[in-house]
Amino acid sequence: MTEARIKSIELTPIHVPFKEYVKKALLETEGGLGMAIPSEEEWLGGDFVICKLISNDGTIGIGESFVWLPETGVSPAQIIDAIKNALSGYVLGENPFNIEKIIKRMDNNVSRSEVAKGLIDIACYDLMGKIANKPAYEFMGGKCADEIPLCALIPLADPMLMRGLTKSYLKKGFKTFRIKLGRSIPEDIEITETIRKAIGDDVRLRVDYNQAYDPNIAVRAIKAIEPFGIDFAEQPVDKDDYIGMQYVQKRVDTPLMSHEGCFSLRDIITLVELGAIGVVGINSERPGGTTNAIKAINYAEMKGMGVVLHNQPLGIASAWQIHLAAAKFHSLGHAMELFGDEMMEDDLIKTPLNYKGGMIQVPEGSGWGVELDEEALEKYATEPTISIKK
Repeated sequence: MTEARIKSIELTPIHVPFKEYVKKALLETEGGLGMAIPSEEEWLGGDFVICKLISNDGTIGIGESFVWLPETGVSPAQIIDAIKNALSGYVLGENPFNIEKIIKRMDNNVSRSEVAKGLIDIACYDLMGKIANKPAYEFMGGKCADEIPLCALIPLADPMLMRGLTKSYLKKGFKTFRIKLGRSIPEDIEITETIRKAIGDDVRLRVDYNQAYDPNIAVRAIKAIEPFGIDFAEQPVDKDDYIGMQYVQKRVDTPLMSHEGCFSLRDIITLVELGAIGVVGINSERPGGTTNAIKAINYAEMKGMGVVLHNQPLGIASAWQIHLAAAKFHSLGHAMELFGDEMMEDDLIKTPLNYKGGMIQVPEGSGWGVELDEEALEKYATEPTISIKK
C-alpha cells in the first residue's frame, strides 16, 4: 500500500453574510456589533478561508478558518499568502498522519501565523479520517459524548431586548448563556440582574466585556455583578494587557477568560502562570488547530481549570469543534459556544448538523463527518481558488 502524501493544497477565500434577521437585530445593538468592542469595521457576515488538502490517491481533507480583523488580526488574503509562500513548503509531500512533524516544521520556519497553521492542521485531521475511514475524534482519544450542550449568545442591546432573546433561547432548551456587557457599571448591573431573574438560579451565566474597561474599572464592574452568579468573565481589559488581566484576576472571585489577546500555546501558558485567567478559551484559530487545542486542553486540565470551546463558524469548523468537544468532553466543564448556524445564511455543508434542544449531535462518518457543498463554495468565493502543488 502506497504511503499517503499531500500532493496539493487548494485555498478559497469566501464571505458569507449574516441571515437577514441577524443583520436587523444587530442594528438595534451596541455599535451595530452587539458588543462593546470599539471597532469601526462593519460586521455584516463572516470572512473565511476554506482549505483542501489533496493526497496522492485523490482523497481530500477540508479545513476552515474564520477571521475578523478587529479580533483575529489577519485577513483571508494574509492567511493564503502565508500558506502559499511559506507554510506549503513544510506540508506538500508530507504524510498527513505525521501531524506533529508538520506542526514542528511550520513552527520552526514561520513565526506566529497560528491561524494559517491551524487551518492546515484541521484539514490534516479530516484527511487522516478520510484515508482511514474513521471519525476524526478517533485521532483525539475517542468519543466521550454523543451530544454536546451549547451556550446561547446574547448581544449587547437594550436590557429588555436582551431579556427577550434570552427567554426565547431558554424555551429552546439552552441551559447556559453568555451576555455581552461593557457600556457602564450601572447598566452592567441592570442587564445582569434582568437576565438572572429571567433564567432563574439553576441556569449558568457567563459575561463578555470585549475589552471595555481599564483594569481598575474592570475590578469594580465584575465585583458588582458577582452576586448574580457568574461562571466567568471574558476579556474585561485590552487584548494586549496581560498585566491588567493579572491585576483584575487577583482582585475578583470570578474566573477570567482571555479571547482577543490569546492566540498561541505560549500565550495561554503565560496568562495562566501569571494568574491572569481562570478559564482557557479555545477556537479553531486560537491556539491554532487540533494539535495545539488538545495540548491546551490537557494543560488546563492539569492546572484544574475549565475550558470553553467557542466560535461562530460554518459547518466544517463547527464539526471540528464538535469532534474536539466529544473527545475532550470530560476535561471542559463548560457548555460549548457554537453560533454560526444561528448567524450565517449558509453553512457550506450538504447535510446540516443536528441542533436540537440546546444540544448538538456529534456528526459521524469519516473525518469531520460533513461534506463540503461545492456549489455554495463557488457562490460565496470572493476570489478564485489558489492551487499549490509541490
